[in-house]
Amino acid sequence: MRSLLVSIASADMDLNQLEAFLTAQTKKQGGITSDQAAVIAKFWKNHRIKIHESLINQSRWDNVLKNMNWRVDLKSQSRHIDQINTPVAIVEMELGKNGQESEFLCLEFDEAKVSQMLKKLSEIEESMTLLTQTT
Repeated sequence: MRSLLVSIASADMDLNQLEAFLTAQTKKQGGITSDQAAVIAKFWKNHRIKIHESLINQSRWDNVLKNMNWRVDLKSQSRHIDQINTPVAIVEMELGKNGQESEFLCLEFDEAKVSQMLKKLSEIEESMTLLTQTT
């Protein structure tokens, strides 16, 4: 029974695929009964999304961005007097996997670095848009 659920989950079967798969399993020698197939189908219909999300979370290798906060401050101290009272962006990113403790990354950007970052993010967005457009 467990191996059937593993097969269904790993293939992320839709309802038509599930029905065909379970029908084949009921006709197989030593397979499952029609009642068992009905229970499995009902379980999959009710829990498919949760199971799929869980498998995705388990298969991630790297951390994901869970949250991001930012603010703009004025520098009050610096090695160079001309940098005092210049605006800086403080960005805090929360990184981690679901169910695990997060790590926090704090970055400081001056105006030039913010512009550079926005340009790079625009390039990323453009690349993603090109890949997702249908022709």
